[in-house]
Amino acid sequence: MAGTATIERRAQFSILSALAAPFTAFGRFLIMVAEANPKMRQLEQLNRVSDEDLAAKGLTRDGEIRRIMGVNSYI
Repeated sequence: MAGTATIERRAQFSILSALAAPFTAFGRFLIMVAEANPKMRQLEQLNRVSDEDLAAKGLTRDGEIRRIMGVNSYI
């Protein structure tokens, strides 16, 4: 005779996850805002370019980051 076992799996709900939910949502919102920024898109595009390709154009990664972010003076 064969027997079967039934296991009920319920999502565990805790008070901590309920308290963290608004903070998680706010964090996701901030990430969406940052990723929508045109500067962020330019930086992502720069990350796809190799240092050799930049050097062939006479550019440096540091200089391009400064150009994108609008930093005019050096520390």
